[in-house]
Amino acid sequence: MPEPRPARVLVFLPSWLGDTVMATPTLRLLREAMPRSVIVGLVRPGLDELLSGSDLLDDIIVADGRSVTGPAKIASKLVALRFDAALLLPNSFASAMAIRLASIPIRVGYDRDGRGVLLTERLIAPRRPPPRKGWEPISAVDYYLTAGRALLEVLRSRSFIVDMATRTDGSSVVNWTPMLELSSTERQDQESRQVLMKGGLEPGPVFGEVGPAPEPFALINPGGNNPAKRWPVERFAGVAHHLISQHRLKVAINGSPAEGELVSIIRDAIVLDHPEDERMVVCLHELGGTVASLKGIVRRAKLVLTNDTGPRHIAAAFGVPCVSLFGPTDPRWTLLPEHPGTTREIIITADPTLPSEELADDHPERCRIDRITTDEVIAAVDRALGGRGG
Repeated sequence: MPEPRPARVLVFLPSWLGDTVMATPTLRLLREAMPRSVIVGLVRPGLDELLSGSDLLDDIIVADGRSVTGPAKIASKLVALRFDAALLLPNSFASAMAIRLASIPIRVGYDRDGRGVLLTERLIAPRRPPPRKGWEPISAVDYYLTAGRALLEVLRSRSFIVDMATRTDGSSVVNWTPMLELSSTERQDQESRQVLMKGGLEPGPVFGEVGPAPEPFALINPGGNNPAKRWPVERFAGVAHHLISQHRLKVAINGSPAEGELVSIIRDAIVLDHPEDERMVVCLHELGGTVASLKGIVRRAKLVLTNDTGPRHIAAAFGVPCVSLFGPTDPRWTLLPEHPGTTREIIITADPTLPSEELADDHPERCRIDRITTDEVIAAVDRALGGRGG
């Protein structure tokens, strides 16, 4: 049997911001089980900023495979790097085709989207028991971890150096409790400070650090890639009024450049009790906010109120109290591990009476997000703020 050696591993990361955050426990698992190996992440443009600052990866490759020729272009970047193995976290056919074209000998991923023939190790995603159809609602955190553990088993069986017994904290790789994690570079943190100061928000220290207490603010994130997941704008405006009038919190409204109009509509809909309260509302898209600066902004928020979208996961990674709103998407797909020592995330679903054997995804009318009332959200916000001395 050959002498065990470190591996060169590529991790093909998910395309969405929130899913990439949910993959960080898997990256930590690989890092601690293979400290001598080279672990490289492959991400779409923009997500490299999300992962910058951490020690989870030795390098990050940025590539956009969202075209007919995308897989071939990605493969051309990878082939000369001579990876021993690849872990495919997306379920897409295109991701598997790119890795196959790059001639990476070990290719581990779930056998979905008709791509099983392109994988060397096919993982079976659990399905719902009959008579129900479709996939079992498993959190992406656990879904990715299962794939990561499978990769480690394969590498160990192929004489690569893998320690499946212990991690640096002494716990087992098998029964380890995962945690989302992100970090910021000095440049990114400076960008977040600049954005906050432009909006009249004193940056101050991040949560958990000692320093002068800045004027507190809440972050509202009303967007989302799917319009059906967006809570009505006038209700976000109603909660913003409550945060300003009852908690004297400034409100920073976040949105991508494409969501600028949505953010502006909410700002204009907020009822202000006093003319001077106009300074209490800030629109981040007008201040040049980016993914790089968003991490530092979220870290400094006293509360995040959000639909089920990327900033929710950033808040969870930094342990910031969060109220998350779910409509016709089952929250079990994205259940997040609790950050140690912080307030638990408060999840509000459109229909809390939905039986556990049913999926919200299958009941778009019953689980319309506008069934969540403003009063419900205000009560949750008050509870979350009470948990952090608000």
